[in-house]
Amino acid sequence: MNIITKQIELIKRVDQLIRLQATGNPTELSNRLGISKTKLYRIIHLMRDFNAPIIYDDSVQSFVYAEEVGFRFGFYNRETLRV
Repeated sequence: MNIITKQIELIKRVDQLIRLQATGNPTELSNRLGISKTKLYRIIHLMRDFNAPIIYDDSVQSFVYAEEVGFRFGFYNRETLRV
């Protein structure tokens, strides 16, 4: 698996955990993903660069989205996009 594919898969995993409000704190999340906290923060900042409204919510001890958003990466035919 090349670097770009690994990054995309990592972003997809972080997105999934954020949606579940199950990231835990940054240390827990980086351990769960098997990456350093520095790399985790790079991923979070990259996602924010792509307009992901990510915040950390102390009350649930998880990263969350400040508003409802969608994330999709890949190529889709027009029929798929209509659904």
